Formats: sequence, C-alpha cells, structure tokens
Amino acid sequence: MDASLTNVHEKVAPFIEGGETVGYGLRQHILSPLEVLAQSISTIAPSTSPTLTVPLVFVLAGNGTWLAYVIAMSAMFLMSLCIATFARDSASPGSLYVYTRDTLPPVFAALGAWALFFAYVMTAASVIGGFVNTAYLLLGGFGPHVPAVLLATFAATAAFFIAYRDVKVSAQVMLWVEAISVFLIAIVVALVLFKHGFHLDTAQLHLKGVTVSGLRLGVMLAIFSFVGFESATTLGSEARNPLRTIPRAVISSALLAGVFFILCSYSEVLGFANANLGESTAPFHQLSAQGGLPILGRVIDFGVLVSMFAATLACIIAAARVLMLMAHHGLAHRRLSTTHARNETPARAGLIAAILALLPPAILVARGVSGADVYGWMGTLAVFGFLTAYALVAIAMPVHLHRRNRLKGSRILLSVVATLATLAAIFGTIYPVPEKPYNYFPSIYACYLAAGMVWYAITQRRQT
Repeated sequence: MDASLTNVHEKVAPFIEGGETVGYGLRQHILSPLEVLAQSISTIAPSTSPTLTVPLVFVLAGNGTWLAYVIAMSAMFLMSLCIATFARDSASPGSLYVYTRDTLPPVFAALGAWALFFAYVMTAASVIGGFVNTAYLLLGGFGPHVPAVLLATFAATAAFFIAYRDVKVSAQVMLWVEAISVFLIAIVVALVLFKHGFHLDTAQLHLKGVTVSGLRLGVMLAIFSFVGFESATTLGSEARNPLRTIPRAVISSALLAGVFFILCSYSEVLGFANANLGESTAPFHQLSAQGGLPILGRVIDFGVLVSMFAATLACIIAAARVLMLMAHHGLAHRRLSTTHARNETPARAGLIAAILALLPPAILVARGVSGADVYGWMGTLAVFGFLTAYALVAIAMPVHLHRRNRLKGSRILLSVVATLATLAAIFGTIYPVPEKPYNYFPSIYACYLAAGMVWYAITQRRQT
C-alpha cells in the first residue's frame, strides 16, 4: 500500500439513500451487470459447496439432501425478494445495514450493521479454511512441508491486495474463476447423470431412510451454501444502473445457485450409491472417474481452490464497504470512512476486514485444527450474522413500503413468511443443542453482538 492512502476524499460516487444522493469516494457506474452478479455469486462460492458442504448435508439428510437444498433455496428466494424491494429504491455500500437504518429504530440498525459485518468476516475466515484444506489436497505428499498458516496468510493478503487496487479488476477475477469452476463441475454432473441414465433415483425420490430431524438440520447447513447472495448490494452505485442491476443480481444469484446445488446434490448422492458420500474428502475425484474423465477431478480441485480465493476476495470487498458505512455513521472509527485517493476503494476498512478474517483460521490451523473444520466452524458462525440481518430486513420491508404508499397484502404476507422462515432457521441452529464445539457458537455470537451494542451505547452517549 502506498503513501497516497493518506490522501482521501469523499465526493466521487453518488449513492441513493433515503431519496438523497450521498458521496463516499468510491468509483461510479463502472461495473457491468455480469460483474455485479459475480460479487454475489463469488460470495456464495457455488463450486465449493458440492465438494465441501454437500457431503456434510448428506451426513444429516441422507437421501433427502436434494430436498434440503430445495427448502433452503425457497427460504433464500423469499429473502431475495425482500432485499430486492429495498435495492430498487436504495443503492448504498452499506447494504442491508442501510436498509434497516432508513426504516427501523437506530438500535436495530446498529444490531444489523454489526451482524452483517460479522457475517462477511466469518465467511471470509471460513473460505480461508477451505482454501487451506483444498491446497493440501492438491499438494499431496508435499503438503506437510508447507505451513498451514502460510497458506491462510497468502489467501487473505492476496485477496486484500486485489480488493485494494481496483474493484473492477476484482469483479472480473471473481467472474471468470466461478464461471470456469462451475462449468467443470457441471460437466461431471452431466456425465454422472448420463452414466446412470436419465431416470429418477427412487431412493432419493422416496426419501429412503430420511428422518425429520436429520432433514431439518440438513436444511440449516444447506443455508450456509447460499449466504452472501445479497452481497451485490454492497456495490452501491459502483454498478451501472444500480437500482435495476443490483436487485436482479440478488434474485438471480439465489435462484441460479439453488438450481445448481439441487442438481449437484442429487447427482452426488446418485453417484455415491454404493459408497459413503459423507466420508469423502474429494467427491469429484470419484465422480469424474465414474464419468470416464478422471483428470477432471484434479482440475476441479484446482478450480475450487481458486474459487475459495475468489470468495475470500468477495467477502473482504463486502465487509470493507459495510465497515466504511458504519464508520460514516459513528459505529466505527471515523478514519475507516475514507477511501484511497487513486484507487477509490475503502483501503483502511478493507485492511481491517482482511486482518479480522485471517486471525481465526491462522490461530486455529496453527493449533492443529484442519482446514475443513475451520470451514465448518467459521461458516456456522457466519450463518448467525446473516440470519440476523435477513430477519431485520424482512421485518423492515412493510415499513419501507408503507412510507412510500406501496404496501400491499402480498408484501405483508411475504414479510411474515420470510421472517418466520429466518427465525425458524435461527432456532434450528440452537435447538436441539448441537455437539461440541458447535454448542459454543451461539454464545460466542451473542457476546460479539453484546460488545457491539455496548460500543453503540457509548457512541450514542458521546454524541448527546
């Protein structure tokens, strides 16, 4: 980072917030619709779920894995409609935080801000763990000679550097990485379906051996595959025609990812009919071999590795913009509200986000925790943050529409259903009490929120 970081400005890009145009020093209207979509898709990291998350969902839901993803997609689609309602009226790097700030009492807006920032940082920490896990898979016998901390540090540092330099370059990197990785996985899925014949798998269709509790827990885990679909909202008017482009990206990413996950989960369970998918660390090695192209398994592993990096990049971009808006509104140090004079990126906020994302996986892998466990643990924590932010947006939507004289009965129903679905998902992560260490995570998240609200109370007192 060069010395020009000290030369900051706050007047380049207009953002529409509450009907007013506000400048935050970010570049204006430079991202195409595909590049905006790439932000959401890369945060979801669709190529990572078939290799890491689907086997975990299978352990819980078994032959109902595909149904778990159908239910999760339905819930996230409802949330995408709620979020898109705001995105058609407001374009701001503050994302869901600004939506609640313009609608709900300030204390709830602060709660949403801390929850959303936590969600993006923990997702970045999660995919850094996944990066380490996939890197060792590719390195094979040479892996033990490379410190896991070094791999984690490389992922976070390189992602920060790209995010710091140019948001357009970042978007293009994420777009191509995910497009290629998803294409390769789609080839393997098609080969598996072709080999088994295009017929329905009766064991999956009839949910053989599936329990209600297992399916419910599987849905909770499947939701993690989708979180981050709303991150295009953090791009504000860096996107071209943001009030049109961003809501389309939010809805499209939830639907496209959902269809992809359903097809992948169905095909993986089908392909592992005589083996245990839940015990596989590299499922696409076996599926590629079944399809007659074993080389694709190794290529997909490399694609997943790069996808993990792209997801880290996307999360740092999103977290930096949310933190920048929090600083503008007094929820974080004022110096984090500035942007780099030449690159027009929130460099300081991005650096903080990258450091916070790196610390958990670096500490854990240094203590011998596997990258796969880091992926699962940090991902679970991230879900708490996302669900909190989603619930607040669903609650705020009717108020937002009422103030604009556009409230209809269908929107009230959407708000109620989306809120209930989100609250049910939160409850499902808490009860029944999960096994260690997952049973500690609700308390960790609660302590984090409590600290954030204490800081909010302190800042409010200083302003009065």
